[in-house]
Amino acid sequence: MLAGGLFGPIYAVFVEQIGGDLLTAGGAYAAFAIASGVLIFFLSRWEDHVKHQEKLIVAGYFLSTIGFLGYLFIKTPLHLFIVQIILGFGEAVSSPAFDGLYSKNLQKGKFASEWGMWESLFYITTGVAAIAGGFLAQEFGFKVLFAVMFVFSLLGLISSLFLLKKKKRRK
Repeated sequence: MLAGGLFGPIYAVFVEQIGGDLLTAGGAYAAFAIASGVLIFFLSRWEDHVKHQEKLIVAGYFLSTIGFLGYLFIKTPLHLFIVQIILGFGEAVSSPAFDGLYSKNLQKGKFASEWGMWESLFYITTGVAAIAGGFLAQEFGFKVLFAVMFVFSLLGLISSLFLLKKKKRRK
């Protein structure tokens, strides 16, 4: 959440720097969104029957971390499209599993407030990240921003591994 939020509001500036235009920016984001949407449609039906959704969350975070690392190597709009599709795959694998696991652990009678807590955290984190991302890119450039995004994504991946340990302890 934090890694992605760092880049959101300045995305178009980066696209221009690699030789793209507004259509490229829109098309690359569309590649992410459509890859995510199509895969979520199919994977979510399969994930309903998966016993260990924690593993899917970790796998999705792993793909996203690879995608964030990929930003460091983008030189052309085609590279950007590839990275966006990798990020879309990561989102598609982790998102339904995360939502399912989160929903299973909600307290009865507090579904709206507990989902509201998650949504609130999402938007506040994304907002703070947007300010920080703009500052990092302006002061240090996109390479530093992408390195920071990768590190935050890697920390998210590492923290998701604790889901697997927790699952093992419950057995």
